[in-house]
Amino acid sequence: MAGSTFLVWRAGHTTQATAPPAPSGPPVLRFVNNPEPAPRLVIHDLNGKLTSMDELKGKVVLVNFWATWCPPCRAEIPALIQLQEQHRDRLQIIGISEDDEIEDVHQYVKKMGINYPVVMATPELITAYGGVAALPTTFVVDTEGRIVQRHMGLLNAENTDLEIRSLSGLPVDAKVEHFEDTGQVFSKNVEKATELPDVDFTGLTPEQKKQALRRLNSEDCVCGCKFTLAQCRLDDSSCPVSKAMAATVVKEVREGITSKPAPQAAPASN
Repeated sequence: MAGSTFLVWRAGHTTQATAPPAPSGPPVLRFVNNPEPAPRLVIHDLNGKLTSMDELKGKVVLVNFWATWCPPCRAEIPALIQLQEQHRDRLQIIGISEDDEIEDVHQYVKKMGINYPVVMATPELITAYGGVAALPTTFVVDTEGRIVQRHMGLLNAENTDLEIRSLSGLPVDAKVEHFEDTGQVFSKNVEKATELPDVDFTGLTPEQKKQALRRLNSEDCVCGCKFTLAQCRLDDSSCPVSKAMAATVVKEVREGITSKPAPQAAPASN
């Protein structure tokens, strides 16, 4: 079965990405094997109420980065409202809006009847979650306050419902797998990755592959994402810019070509 498509807002535009093909049999839930604690921040929602992750332990938390001007973000709001209502005793959704105008968010929250707290994004919040490369992005936090998954693009409401039930200790008709985070959740862990989407390391010796990965983790993509090539490949496998640049890096390493040093600024004249 072909993979389904979903919308994601990234680097100033909305693109269509392809999800992996759905496996046959029961659905598969995948959680991080090495989860990190969710940032212990105290934040104010639109009504001035303080919200702390420490207070939410015992519940599953969905931290949803979104914006009113983001079409795929707007499309998933009704599903989030339904999930919050359906699991109100075991779930807390927190919306973090990347809008510039708080009044726009107030009006949208009222119009849609959003039933969970919404917070205005700050540089501190975005940095605490490792940077947010696309909207919407949703972090899944378990009942112990640890981030166990990250979803980019429109949420699959049925899958998210199963995640909430599984993390709450309820029986689910799904297979649960665990994986080592190599950048799928936190971009900083991309340095642990030994494979990247659509990057062909075939023909490289183990030492050459290490060299290629070092370059991919240190050289920046120029698509406008402000990430390294490795981060861009993980966060947006459809990006043609990082795909081409990564292929060039691998080709140069395979052929023994040393990357060109960055130009040095001319010394100031006296």
